[in-house]
Amino acid sequence: MKRSDKELFVEEFSDRIRSAPVFYLTDFSGLDVKSMTVLRDRLHEAGADYTVVKNRLVIRALEALDGEIPDLSEYLKGPTGVIIAEGDVVTPAKALTDFAKEHGDRPVFKVGVLDQSLLEAEKFKRLAELPSREELLAELAGALEAPMSLFAMALEAKIQETAGLLDALRNQKSEEE
Repeated sequence: MKRSDKELFVEEFSDRIRSAPVFYLTDFSGLDVKSMTVLRDRLHEAGADYTVVKNRLVIRALEALDGEIPDLSEYLKGPTGVIIAEGDVVTPAKALTDFAKEHGDRPVFKVGVLDQSLLEAEKFKRLAELPSREELLAELAGALEAPMSLFAMALEAKIQETAGLLDALRNQKSEEE
């Protein structure tokens, strides 16, 4: 890579990290090219990108952020892949966890940064176990729908009751005449 290409990469990479709500560092050693392609495809479907980077370029990109991100230099050793999620933070974590289960715990999660806070492996596991945004929205819709449907049924029962009373009153009036 030429020096100008490296500088451009560092600038673009730091901009992507700054704008992303979350990014994860992984150790991809032990994965072949076919597996890496499958991983990239799954993460892309989950709204994230997987990039294999040189550690010193990541360090330079993080330094360009002027302390917005915690120091990750201790995690930037060995082969490093970076997952940058653009929107949802849970779905890429689930995709990575599911892929790792299928491929002998590879890639290995090193560390993540969620809203400028360090995300250790234990918190990452808990994050990956959360329901996705769509599932949470469906649960919320169900929770909001239940009281409304109960209210509608109660109103319908009162209308039926009133109709029955009016019918009984009409029958009583017709018998009196």
